[in-house]
Amino acid sequence: MTDLGMAIRTYWNTVRPNLGHDGVAGLTAAAVVLPKAMAFASVAGLPVAVGLYTAFVPAVIYGLLGSSRVLSVSSTTTLAILTGAELGSVAADGDPAKLAAATATLTALVGVLLLAARLMKLGFVASFISVPVLTGFKAGIGVVILLDQAPKLLGLHVSKHSFFADLAGLVRHLPETSLAALAVGGTTLVVLVVTEWFKPHSPVPLGAVAAAVVASWLLDLNTVGVPIVGAIPQGLPSLTMPDPALIQALLPGALGIAVMSFTESIAAGRAFVGPGDPPVDANRELIATGAANLGGALLGAMPAGGGTSQTGVVRAAGGRTQTASLVTAAASLTTMLLLAPILSLLPQATLAAVVIVYSTSLIQPAEFRAIYRVRRMEFRWAVVAAIGVLVFGTLQGIVVAIVLSLIGLALQTAHPPVFVVGRKRGTDVLRPLSAEHPDDETFDGLLILRPEGRLYFANAQNVGERIRALIAERKPRVVVLDLSRVPDIEYSALKMLQDGARRTSVPLWLVDCNPGVLDMVRRAGLDHELGRDRLLFNARTAIEQYRELQAVQAPRSK
Repeated sequence: MTDLGMAIRTYWNTVRPNLGHDGVAGLTAAAVVLPKAMAFASVAGLPVAVGLYTAFVPAVIYGLLGSSRVLSVSSTTTLAILTGAELGSVAADGDPAKLAAATATLTALVGVLLLAARLMKLGFVASFISVPVLTGFKAGIGVVILLDQAPKLLGLHVSKHSFFADLAGLVRHLPETSLAALAVGGTTLVVLVVTEWFKPHSPVPLGAVAAAVVASWLLDLNTVGVPIVGAIPQGLPSLTMPDPALIQALLPGALGIAVMSFTESIAAGRAFVGPGDPPVDANRELIATGAANLGGALLGAMPAGGGTSQTGVVRAAGGRTQTASLVTAAASLTTMLLLAPILSLLPQATLAAVVIVYSTSLIQPAEFRAIYRVRRMEFRWAVVAAIGVLVFGTLQGIVVAIVLSLIGLALQTAHPPVFVVGRKRGTDVLRPLSAEHPDDETFDGLLILRPEGRLYFANAQNVGERIRALIAERKPRVVVLDLSRVPDIEYSALKMLQDGARRTSVPLWLVDCNPGVLDMVRRAGLDHELGRDRLLFNARTAIEQYRELQAVQAPRSK
């Protein structure tokens, strides 16, 4: 049997026992995913049909290539708002052909960047943005989306500029609110909120969309101030080629969208790993999401990624393999082929209500409170990240989030602790001196210091100043530097250590060096400068050697 035949047989043996569960899960997910996909397309300023394309092509490709058994891939709230911000910069005139080409180019760039990241083995980037900063970034995105959808809910048209300008514009136009649009959108909003409260992840969004379409048809809502979606192309999506002329303009935004697509996908995939599931492979996810976007680009899809809420629906409905995603994709295909004319009657206010309900989950006050309780600095980063999105814009907000994560990392490592080590009285236990253990003993003339953490250029100066201050304060005859808690030492930090050893008149002993640190010490020749008797196995050995030295010197001093 050929390798392909074996692969098909293995796949079938895995899928067959779960067909019933996955079929139900896929249809249940479709009832939630498809209305959201159409709504997210409207968030991006694209025809709602693009949402259906995104729930079809990327889902099929990821279902065949992804490492997560249940991750549902289509559009997400964050990706939709980022896409809308980027497309608005190159297709502001709304020309359909130009908008389609720009969408294909942007989505293809996202796919290419994800595949390139795999070639460079950049799967670790999934953890590059800290959780508090990502919490703030998503909260900012959520607020932007709520403001973006509010005019549609109220039947208003407000020109888009910046967040605060749009907010002022909304307030000015409030007297022009269409009561009919507000009634339609408000009713949908109430139904979805109540349903999500009592029965989350239910197929009610599909029912709400169906009811709104029926009401639009029976009451001819478009004639009484309730804008509708309008004509939706029926049939398969047409082949759309990217426009090379737009690559330079769209590349920076595509990079940010690629980062968020992968970050969201890997987070959602890992959040729903079942007890018997294989672990989610970050590098394989880069291939799967990259190929999903690249394939989707050619068939009219917007940038896609894994969504937490829709994956939660699959898992809650009993989904066990990617067959559930393939069933969801089939439902999307059926909708494109058969239901497109009916969906053209869907009120914009209903779509806005769907977006608002499912975007509020991005704003997590409880998460902000949890961060505040644990660490105030990270809470401030989260708040600043949220404000950064509002002030600088959504795509620039990614840069703000990454920069804040880097600053936070630098600040956390810029001041590593340097402990003075003593011995628990009556034992051989060495530990940092503290107010909790006032009876711990030290050794006259011997100062044992233990820095903790990686020593590198950003903290070398601070560590050196702390060591010099302790030497000046305690005036020891010998300083023992315990490097057991230092996993690595960078060249700048090593030079600080080397220069300090040359300048001070107090002998410096190094003890308990990790292999990497010891290798650096030897490469720099510091072991020869100090001498073999000053490069010791551990702090206990140093104490014994110091006592022997004192015992030898004591008779001489007499």
